[in-house]
Amino acid sequence: MKQRTAKYRIGEVVRHRVFPFRGIIFDVDPEFANTEEWWNSIPAEVRPSRDQPFYHLLAENDQSEYIAYVSEQNLVPDDSGEPLRNPNIAQIFDGQLGAYKPKFTTAH
Repeated sequence: MKQRTAKYRIGEVVRHRVFPFRGIIFDVDPEFANTEEWWNSIPAEVRPSRDQPFYHLLAENDQSEYIAYVSEQNLVPDDSGEPLRNPNIAQIFDGQLGAYKPKFTTAH
């Protein structure tokens, strides 16, 4: 099995390549590690490959804040400089836009 290195790191702010949301990465799976139900909910024509890093984001769009699970191929760096408003950021990170550092390290 080919081992991949994650392109993005915990604390980095990213945007979705297609959908209008962005967020901060708080965890990374080296390959798909969600449920089959979640996987099958993605339309086949846009379903990403399982063998790439998937990122857990404290995400937000214009209407709400939530947690998103996104494949590496669907993320791009967010260089907007706009502050994030997800209320969970302060529970996990110290710092501010561009310099988010985890308050503690966990392993699973």
